[in-house]
Amino acid sequence: MQNRKTVNIRLVGVGGQGILVAGEVLCDVLLASGWDVKKSEVHGMSQRGGSVNSDIRFGTKVYSPLIPDGKVDFLVAFEQMEALRYSPGLGEGATLIVNVQKIQPSTVASGAAKYPDGILSLLASYTPNVLALNAEALARQAGSIRSVNIVLLGALSRFLDIAPEAWDKALRDRLSGKGLEANLEAFRLGLEAGKAAASPPG
Repeated sequence: MQNRKTVNIRLVGVGGQGILVAGEVLCDVLLASGWDVKKSEVHGMSQRGGSVNSDIRFGTKVYSPLIPDGKVDFLVAFEQMEALRYSPGLGEGATLIVNVQKIQPSTVASGAAKYPDGILSLLASYTPNVLALNAEALARQAGSIRSVNIVLLGALSRFLDIAPEAWDKALRDRLSGKGLEANLEAFRLGLEAGKAAASPPG
């Protein structure tokens, strides 16, 4: 295994979208591929639809689970407004993968606030490398609306130098059960969507 600088990945969204599960699968894949991995999570509001994020760092040797300000290499946003919330943390040349789904927070649903307009256009001001996809539609196509998180992992996998069999094993180990086939198909559809994006820098 060659030396590799630490790569910083941040998964963001709202409670109930499967962000923590996606983080576990990602860590499984990276560890199985021989990388040193550190993870940190913020999910105090995860049961109430609040903001949730999972930070994963990997490389030859990682000393801290905390991503430095402005050093996120890959931001995977499960919802548009969360993409906008966390985009200031992107590093130079970073890649942003965003699900176009909108989930209204309680303040918007109650009328106390307004959901921002034109978010997808705003995201381009933070990085030119934006992949926007309808992960919800792809999850439905795969056979499980709950597989949005796996669709997004599939899109992310296109940018990571990880063997396909490592992804397959991690998915089968973590998601064994009657929903496995739908999740495997969701991952495949996400990967295909990721291939439509421009090649990552470097």
